Amino acid sequence: MEPFFLFSLSFILLLFFPFSYAQMPGFVSLDCGGDKNFTDEIGLKWTPDDKISYGEISNISVANETRKQYTTLRHFPADSRKYCYTLDVVTRTRYLLRATFLYGNFDNNNVYPKFDISFGATHWSTIVISDENTIEVRELIFLASSPTVSVCLSNATTGEPFISTLELRQFNGSVYFTFYEEHFYLSVSARINFGAESDAPVRYPDDPFDRIWESDSVKKANYLVDVADGTKKISTNVSIDVRGNGDEMPPVKVMQTAVVGTNGSLTYRLNLDGFPATGWAYSYLAEIEEFPRNESRKFRLVLPGQADISKAVVNIEENALRKYRLYEPGFYNLSLPFVMSFKLGKTADSSKGPLLNAMEINKYLEKNDGSPDGEAISSVLSHYSSENWAQEGGDPCLPVPWSWVRCSSDQQPRIVSILLSRKNMTGDIPLDITRLTGLVELWLDGNMLTGPIPDFTGCMDLKIIHLENNQLTGVLPATLGNLPNLRELYVQNNMLSGTVPSELLSKDLVLNYSGNNGLHKGRRKKNQLYVIIGSALGAAILLLATIISCWCMHKGKKKYHDQDHLISHSTQNLESKSDGHAEIAHCFSFSEIESSTNNFEKKIGSGGFGVVYYGKQKDGKEIAVKVLTSNSYQGKKEFSNEVILLSRIHHRNLVQLLGYCREEGNSILIYEFMHNGTLKEHLYRPLTRGQSINWIKRLEIAEDSAKGIEYLHTGCVPAVIHRDLKSSNILLDKDMRAKVSDFGLSKLAVDGASHVSSVVRGTVGYLDPEYYISQQLTDKSDIYSFGVILLELISGQEAISNDNFGANCRNLVQWAKLHIESGDIQGIIDPALRGEYDLQSMWKIAEKALMCVAAHAHMRPSISEVVKEIQDAIGIERERESSISDEMMTRNSVHSSINMGSMDLAATENYLAIDDSIARPTAR
Repeated sequence: MEPFFLFSLSFILLLFFPFSYAQMPGFVSLDCGGDKNFTDEIGLKWTPDDKISYGEISNISVANETRKQYTTLRHFPADSRKYCYTLDVVTRTRYLLRATFLYGNFDNNNVYPKFDISFGATHWSTIVISDENTIEVRELIFLASSPTVSVCLSNATTGEPFISTLELRQFNGSVYFTFYEEHFYLSVSARINFGAESDAPVRYPDDPFDRIWESDSVKKANYLVDVADGTKKISTNVSIDVRGNGDEMPPVKVMQTAVVGTNGSLTYRLNLDGFPATGWAYSYLAEIEEFPRNESRKFRLVLPGQADISKAVVNIEENALRKYRLYEPGFYNLSLPFVMSFKLGKTADSSKGPLLNAMEINKYLEKNDGSPDGEAISSVLSHYSSENWAQEGGDPCLPVPWSWVRCSSDQQPRIVSILLSRKNMTGDIPLDITRLTGLVELWLDGNMLTGPIPDFTGCMDLKIIHLENNQLTGVLPATLGNLPNLRELYVQNNMLSGTVPSELLSKDLVLNYSGNNGLHKGRRKKNQLYVIIGSALGAAILLLATIISCWCMHKGKKKYHDQDHLISHSTQNLESKSDGHAEIAHCFSFSEIESSTNNFEKKIGSGGFGVVYYGKQKDGKEIAVKVLTSNSYQGKKEFSNEVILLSRIHHRNLVQLLGYCREEGNSILIYEFMHNGTLKEHLYRPLTRGQSINWIKRLEIAEDSAKGIEYLHTGCVPAVIHRDLKSSNILLDKDMRAKVSDFGLSKLAVDGASHVSSVVRGTVGYLDPEYYISQQLTDKSDIYSFGVILLELISGQEAISNDNFGANCRNLVQWAKLHIESGDIQGIIDPALRGEYDLQSMWKIAEKALMCVAAHAHMRPSISEVVKEIQDAIGIERERESSISDEMMTRNSVHSSINMGSMDLAATENYLAIDDSIARPTAR
C-alpha cells in the first residue's frame, strides 16, 4: 500500500454470539452485564446483553464514574476459546463500532488484564489495562459486507477478557468512503476538538453519528504537547455550514471553536495508537475570526519526513468559498509514525497565523477474509443452532479456532480437524462436512447420528475417521477406499450392513467394524495388510503405545538432567561436550595466560567478579583476561555457566569468549579485547576526555545492544535471559560498535513455561521490581533493565544517584517518568548533546523506554519491538543529518555565486515560503 494520511478513529469492537439486537435505526448500545433497558443523560437508549449464554457479570464501583453503563461488565474465562457477540447490520452501509473497557478491579486480583479483540477474522486490537479507573476505548469504521458482524474477545495473557459496553452507529451517504474499504477498515487513533471550551468531549446529540470528539485541553501523557508560544483559543456563536465541501460533517459545536497561532505557527505532537502504519488523515477548518479584507490567513503543514506534503498551502476562506463554512483538507493515503509531530506555519504573504478547528486520524486495518471453509461449516451449524458448542461465533479459525475444530497455519486457514465426539448430534451426517477439502481428521463418534455414511472423496487428505457408537445405517461405502491418505477408520457399534469393500481390505489401514451385526468381512487382495481392531486388541495397542511413550519421555528427561548437571560443575565437565554437539571453548594453561598478560601487568577493569587484565597472544591478538576472585560454590557455578553459555552462542553483538582456565585455584575467562571500554565509562567517566558521544552514536550503541539481546531471547533455543543488563556490561570495540558482555548470571528459559523461578540476582537500579517481588524471572526482566539503559543514553544520568534527582528521588526511572509523562522531555536530555538531535527521535526513544520500565511485565514490549523503534529513530537522525548537509551545500553554493546576482533570503527567516507549483491537499 502506498502512503496513507492517518487520522484514526478511537478503536472499535464487536463480539460474536448467536443473538441480535434491534434499537432505534442504526444505533445499538449494549450495556454489558446490565439487567434492564434505560435511557442515559444524553438520550441514548441502552439494552442489556442478557441474551448471551457465556461469561459472568460483575458489578464495579469507580470513583467519579456515575454512568449506569459503567457499573457492570461481562467477563469470560481465561482459556483458549473466543467469546463473541453478533450484531445485525445493513449490507453495503458504513458503521462506527465502539467497545469500551473499565476494569474497576472486578476480580479483586489487582492484576491488570491483557487480551485481544477481533472483528470477524481480523485482529482488531490488544487491550492492555494499565489503570483500573480509566476507560479504554476502541473504535472501528467499516463497510458492512454481510447481514451480521461479529466481535470476539480471546487470548488472555493476564487476567480475564471483559467488556463494559458495545456500541454500533450507522452512517449515511458517503461518510468515510475510501477507495480501499473493500479490503481495509479504519481504526480510529485520534479525533480531536481544538479550542474546546471544557474538558468534556463532544458527542451525541451534538454529533448525530455519536462520534466522540476529545477536547484538546484533556491532559494525557505525551499527547498534544510541544504547543507553540502564542497558541490561543477562539470561538464563535455563528452557525457553521458543516456540509461544506466534505462528507464527514463534523458537529457544528466542534467547528465553532479553534486554536490560532498568534506568533505565526501552531505546533503539536501526539501519539498515534497502532502506528507506524498507513492511514487516513484529515483536518477540519472553518474561518470563525473576523478581520479586515486586506488581511489574510494562509499557512502550510509541515510534517517531519514528509517533504512533499509539507509544501501544500492552505487558504481556508478561499477554499471554503466564504467564512463559517467547512473546508476539509487532508490525505486519504499517508504513512505516519507512532509519534506525529506537525506544524502549521503562516506563509510570508499572510497577515494572520494558522488556524485549526478539528482533526481525525484513522489507521488502515487490513481485513482478513478468514477461512474459506466458513460458509460450509456455517451450514453444518445450522442443523444444531440450539447446541452450546454451535454458538461460539465468528470465524471458525481466526483469530483463534473454535474449541472443536483445528485449522491449518495458512494465512487463509483450512479446517483440518473436526472434534465433535459425544455432542448429542442427531439426524444424518451433514453433507456440508464433505465440502471441507482440507479435512484430515473427523471425530463424530458417540453421538446419535443416523442414515448413511456420505461420500468423502472430496476430502482427499482424510487420514482418520471416527464414526463409531452411532446409529448409522446402509453400507460401508467403497469410495472410502479411494482416499489415498486414509490410515484409520472406526465404524464399530452402528447398524451398517453388507460386506466390507475389498478396496478397504486392500489398504494398509487400521479398520474396526465390529458391532455391526449386518456387516461382514469380504475378500481381500493377497500380500496386503489390514488390521481389524476389537476392544481388547485396541486396549493392548494403546497400552503398548503408552509404554513406548513413557520410555521416550524418560530418555528425554535424562538428557536434560545431564545438561543441567553439566552446567553446575567445573573443569572436568567443561572439557566434555556441553550438549553432545557443541565444543566447549578452548582451555588455556595458566602459564599461557601469564605470558600473554606479562604476569598480569596491566589492569584494565575491576568489579565484584574480580579483576580484568590486558593481554596479547603470540600471534598479536589482543585479549581481555577476567580473573574471578570468588571461589565459592556460587562463583564456580557462575563461571561454569558463562563458559558453557558463551561456547554455544555466537553473535556479532555479544562479546566473544575465547577460552578459560581452571588451574592452581584460579578461575579465569579470556575474551576478545574491546578497545573502547564500557558504555558507562563513555557516559560518566573521564574516558570521554570531555567529548561526549553524540545522539546518533548513542542510538547505534542501543541498536547493537538490543540486537544482541534479541538474539538471546529469540535466536537461542531455549531462550537465554541475561539477568544483569547494565551500561557497564555493554562494551565498545575499536569502531565503537557495542557488544553485550558478562553472562555469569544468565538463565536458560524453560521451554513452554511462562517464567523461571529464580533467586533474585542483578544490579540495583536496573533490577525489575516485579521480578524482585515474585522471584519469577522472564525475558521481560531484561526489557526493564534495557529500558533503564535507554534512559541513561537520553539523560547522561546514572541509574541510581543521591544528588541528581531531587530530595525525594534516587532512581533514574522515577525521575525520568515524572518529566516524560508531563511532556517535559527537555528536562531530562543530557546537556552534553548540545541540542544536536531531532526531538521526534528523542521522544520515540523516551516513550519506548517508559514502556520498557512499566511496572508489570505484560505491559513491556518485546526486544524486537524495541529494536524497530531504535531503528526508526536512527532513520530520523540520518534524515536530519542529510538535511543539514544539503543546507550546508546550498549555503556554500550561494556564497560562491556572488556574480550570479543577489538572492532575497528575508522571506525564509521568519515565515514559510510559498511554492505554488506543488499540488494542494485533497479537499472533499
